[in-house]
Parts: sequence; C-alpha cells; structure tokens
Amino acid sequence: MILSDRDIRSRLDDGDLVVEPLDDPELQIQPASVDVRLGQEFLEFRRTNIPSIHPQEDEQVGEYVSETVIDEGEEFILHPGDFVLGTTKERVEIPDDLVAQVEGRSSLGRLAVVVHATAGFVDPGFRGRITLELSNLGTAPVALSPGMRISQIVLTELTSPAESPYGSERGSKYQDQGGPAASKIGDDVEFNSEEGEEP
Repeated sequence: MILSDRDIRSRLDDGDLVVEPLDDPELQIQPASVDVRLGQEFLEFRRTNIPSIHPQEDEQVGEYVSETVIDEGEEFILHPGDFVLGTTKERVEIPDDLVAQVEGRSSLGRLAVVVHATAGFVDPGFRGRITLELSNLGTAPVALSPGMRISQIVLTELTSPAESPYGSERGSKYQDQGGPAASKIGDDVEFNSEEGEEP
C-alpha cells in the first residue's frame, strides 16, 4: 500500500518516518510522495586511461571520482552524456515497515535528466542522505541548483516489518551516509571471501 499525503504527514508527526529538513511541507508533500531537494555535493567521474575498473579494488574506485561542492546560489552544469553522483539535501530515516522508491520529477525528465541508474530503492531501516545517480540523456547542458526539488520518494507499507532491516547488523555499507557515496562494491562478500570458501 502506497502512503498518501495524509499517511505521510501522520508518520512524520509520529516521528518514526523522518525527512529533514522538511522546510516547506505544503510544497514538498505531494498527494502520494515527498519531494526532496538537491544537496551541494557531487562526485564527478574523471576521464581515465585505465583499461577497466576492478570493483574489488577500493583505492582504484576512489581515484576514479573527485568531489565538487557547489555554493548556495551557484549551479552545477550537467553536460550531455555526463554521469555524476549527487545527494539529497534531506536526511531520511525509513522505519522497518516501509520502503521508499526514489523517482525523478517529470519536469526534469522532460529535460532529459534522470536521477537514478539502478539504485532507486531505499530499504527499511535506512538512515542518511540519499545518493542520486544523475545523468543527462539530452543534447544540451542542464543547470542544476542546490536546493531545487530534484526527485521524489514514494513510500510503501510492507505486509509486516522487516525482520532484518538495513543497518550495521547486516553490514550495510551506506548507513548514515552524509553525502554522495562512491561505490563500495569491493566490500561485498564475494570479493572478500577467503580463497576456496563459498561466498
């Protein structure tokens, strides 16, 4: 069951669902979603001559990205074909009986800007700012301003609370992230199992 605006307000008032700062609830709470805004931090992917990226080599992944911080009132220009990691301004806490789906806003979609490649699903128990996978599929650069409404989260109630929600007990890699987080796929068990052991 997808939460309506009434349900969203009720869960926010109860405090088990957190979206903060929610500076303009009348504007940001939509009929069945919450608009979230663009943060100031971006991870840009450098042009590189390496033959390939090896996901299990964390230092190689780290060398492939650089951080850019855009001041309030400035713009980040997303060029055609670019792929960058951004973040929401809002920090969210998703309770154990809800999941959140990150969706693009149609007004930006009509400018050929997409907000996620694959990571549009936010697990029960997640806490932190949401990393956005921003791409420009169009033919013209698009100016993105920190603080603009960039995407929306749709909240769906589970049939029962998750038994093992996202978090430290599961070894979840992105819990409590405070900005865009580069891939930590090298921490996956299949890249860290001892030789000869089943992952």
